Amino acid sequence: MTEPKLIHIDEPRLTFGYNQKVDDPRDGLTLFGPYSKGKHSSQISVGIIGPAKQRGFVLEYLRKIHKPILNIKPDIARPYFPGLEAAFDVSINFNSLQELDVPAEQIQDFLKYSDGHQRIFHLTNLYSTRLIKYYNEENLPISVWFVAIPNEIYQYGRPKSRIPTEENNITNHLNPYEQNSSVIMLFDDLNKQKEAYEFEVNFHNQLKAKLLSEKIVTQIVRENTIAYEKIWVDHDKVDYERQFDTAKAWNISTTLYYKSGGIPWKLGEVRKNVCYLGLVYKKIDLSVDKKNACCAAQMFLDSGDGMVFRGNIGPWFNPKTKEFHIKREAAIELLTMSLESFRAKSENDTYPDQIFIHAKTYFDDEEWDGFMEAAKGKSELVGVRIRDNSAFKLYRDFSYCVPRGTALIVTDTFAYLWSNGYIPRIQTQLGLETPNPLSVEITRGNEKIETVCKDILALTKLNYNACIYSDGSPVTLKFADSIGEVLTAGRNIKSDVLPFKHYV
Repeated sequence: MTEPKLIHIDEPRLTFGYNQKVDDPRDGLTLFGPYSKGKHSSQISVGIIGPAKQRGFVLEYLRKIHKPILNIKPDIARPYFPGLEAAFDVSINFNSLQELDVPAEQIQDFLKYSDGHQRIFHLTNLYSTRLIKYYNEENLPISVWFVAIPNEIYQYGRPKSRIPTEENNITNHLNPYEQNSSVIMLFDDLNKQKEAYEFEVNFHNQLKAKLLSEKIVTQIVRENTIAYEKIWVDHDKVDYERQFDTAKAWNISTTLYYKSGGIPWKLGEVRKNVCYLGLVYKKIDLSVDKKNACCAAQMFLDSGDGMVFRGNIGPWFNPKTKEFHIKREAAIELLTMSLESFRAKSENDTYPDQIFIHAKTYFDDEEWDGFMEAAKGKSELVGVRIRDNSAFKLYRDFSYCVPRGTALIVTDTFAYLWSNGYIPRIQTQLGLETPNPLSVEITRGNEKIETVCKDILALTKLNYNACIYSDGSPVTLKFADSIGEVLTAGRNIKSDVLPFKHYV
C-alpha cells in the first residue's frame, strides 16, 4: 500500500521536425517545423464555401497568415506567429483554390424560420448539398473546405437559440413527430417537413454529420473571428480582440495543416506500441426509448493521430445511475475494430502491447468481460476512470497556484492530477482561478499510478484543433462529447472508421 505523497511530473515534451523536442508547440514549430516536415505536400489545395462577402473575408485572412503576425504588446504567453510557410513549411495553392457560392439571400430567408429544426436543417443543406455535389462531380480534390458563415448562423444555429420576433418570421411549421400518425399520412406537406426533425438543432454537428459519408473535411469559420476589424464599430472591443490575433493564426494554421494530412507534432517520450482509447457515449434524444445511446471510441496512437470507431446503438444508458455501459457483444465488436485498426497502421503488423481505456465512469463486469475477450492473446488492458474534481483544492503560500504536473498519489490506484496550473515557460497559469485537479483511478488491470498520470498529462498536449501549450483534459476524453453529438446528430448517420479530423 502506497503512502500518500505529493510529486511533480516533468512537463511532457513534444517532437517536431528533425526529431527535435521542446515543451511548447509554438516554440517547436517556429524553430524546427512540424513533425511530418518534408513528408507532407508543400502546397495545400483548399476550398471556400459561403456567401461572397464571407468568402472574401476568409480569402483575405488566408493570404494574411502567410506573413508574420505580431502582437501589439509583447506577451510570452502569446508568442508571435511567423507565418504559415515559415512555421509549417507549406503554403496554400491560391491558383487552384476553389470557391462555392451560398447565396446570402437564401441564408437570410432560412434565418426567418422560427422553428429551430427547420431553420438549421435548411441552412446546413445550403452548404452540404453544394459540397457533396462538388465531391461527386469535380476532378480537382480539395484537402480542406473552409465553411464561411455569417455570425447570424452561429448565433441562431445552436440548440437553445431563438430568433427575434419579427413580422416577417416564418412560423407555419409543425413537427410531424408530435402529430398522430394518421394525420401525418393525410398531409403531404407534413411528410416533407419530417426529415428536418430527424436531426438535432445544431449547425456545426449537423453539417459535420451530413458530410461523414463522403469524408469531406471542413473547418467552420465565423466572420467575427477573422474580420472583426471590418465588422465591429466599438473601438475598445476591437482593441481588446487584437491581443488574440497571433493565437487565432496559430490555431487556424495548425488545424489546416492537420486536416490536410500533416502531423504537427507527436509526443516526445511516448512508450512504443501503446495506444489509448477514449470511450464516447451519447444519449439519442430523438429516440423513443430514453435508454438508447450511441457508443463509440477514439483511439490515439503513439504517432499522435486519432481514429473514431462507431459502435452499435443500444440501451446503454441507465436513467437511475445516469451511467452508460455496453453489453458484452458490443464491447467485443468495438475493441476488435480498434485492435485491427492499430494492427493495420503498425509498421510490424502487430497489436499494441497495452491498451489504456479511458472513461468518465466505472466499467461494469459485462462490458469489461467483452473488452477482455477481444484483447485475449493480443494486448494487455488497463481501465482508467478520469473525472474533473472540484471538491479537492491545493494551494501554495506564494505567487501563483500549484505547478501544472503536480500529482497527489493517494493509493496504488488513485491520484489527483493537476493538468492545469502554473507554467514556468509562459510565466503564468492556465485559467484565472485556482485550478481543479483530475481524479485518476485505475479501476481494471494493473499499472503504476504514476505511469498512468504521466500518460494522461502527455495526452493533454495532443489537441491538433488548437495550438496551445496544453489542455486541461486528455485528448482521449476532450472531444468525447462533441464526437458523440456529431454521430447522433441525425437518425441515419453513416460513417466508416474515420480520422479524428472529420469530427472537429
